[in-house]
Order: sequence, then C-alpha cells, then structure tokens
Amino acid sequence: MPVSRPNGRRAALAALLGGSIVLSGCEKWPFSWPGAPKASDAAASFHGVDITGANYAKTLSLKDVDGRARSLEEFKGKVVFLFFGFTQCPDVCPTTMAELAEVRRRLGADGERVQGVFVTVDPERDTPELLKGYLGSMDPSFVGLTGTPDEIKAAAKEFKVFYQKVPTKGGNYTIDHTAGAFVFDPSGQVRLFVRYGMPVDQLLADIRQLL
Repeated sequence: MPVSRPNGRRAALAALLGGSIVLSGCEKWPFSWPGAPKASDAAASFHGVDITGANYAKTLSLKDVDGRARSLEEFKGKVVFLFFGFTQCPDVCPTTMAELAEVRRRLGADGERVQGVFVTVDPERDTPELLKGYLGSMDPSFVGLTGTPDEIKAAAKEFKVFYQKVPTKGGNYTIDHTAGAFVFDPSGQVRLFVRYGMPVDQLLADIRQLL
C-alpha cells in the first residue's frame, strides 16, 4: 500500500498488492508491514487490485464534519471511494481526491452515484472546519470523517491501513500513510484497492464497471 512525506523527494516504490504503492508524507519508498492487504485470487477484470471477498474493510463508523455519526451502510446504492489521508499532505491526498472529482465530472449524471469519503489520519490538526473547507474546494459531495485518535486507529486497523507521525524540523510533524483507496460496489461490498498514480481513465473505467 502507499504513504506520504512533504520533502519533495520521489523514490521508487516497491510493489505491494500486486503493484500498489506505499507513500510517506506524500513521498514514495519501499514499504511493507505485517498484515498488509492481499489481492483476491479472483480473475482480475479491473485496473485496480481486485480484493473482492476480503475479510477486512467491512465496517466503518466515524463522525462527519457536522458531528453526525456515519457508517458505510448508509452509502449503499452508490460506488464508494474511501481514502485515508490528511489535509496537510502536499501531494498524494489532494491529487487523489481531485482525480475522483474529475471522475465524477466525466460520469455526468452517473457521477451522483459515486461517493467520495475521506478519513483523516490526523484528527489532532484536521478540525471539522478544516476538513469541510478542504474537501468542499474539490467536490462539495465529498464526506470527511474524523474521530478520536483511538477511533481512527481502530478504523485504520479494520482497513489494514498504515500511518505514523514523522517528526520534522521545528517540532512539527508529517504523517506517513497508506496512499491508496478502497472502492465499494453499490451493494456495500469492498471490491478494489486503487493504487496511487493509477490513470484517471482507468479509475473511470473501473467505477463504470461497478456502477
């Protein structure tokens, strides 16, 4: 999977999940960890990694920017694109969400059946107000989710998502995190892991199949 680090370097990333990426603070570098998601054995007909039938990424329960409890079940009927990131990520996170916004635009009326969900891995800095403005600038339909550090940790564990703080100069920090997204079909089943950097045309094709 991928992770993120804002220092400008771009190193080659080892393939996980059949080629998925791990980015650190928005930097790519070889990375793996125990329990990293594995692709399913099903014959792949997607550009993304087919994880149909995975025994993880099944539940999610966090609060949105208005303090309302949200869960995956309420998005049934739509293709859900779920990404773990943070607003101060300078590259991977905004690029990923902007590309999803472009997919929704290209789908026309069918774009209303695609739901973007952004889970912050930096709840200490990503206030509801900040999340709302960040996502609203890309696509007002995107849902931002947050929670306590323990709640975010539990959600990341359920999705086998990696993240960790990395100290930077001046006493600040960035966050290394998995830089890929999970895609659910309209029945609410997880189907794909989308590697960071997959062309928009390919993501569009995969989502069209699921619709």
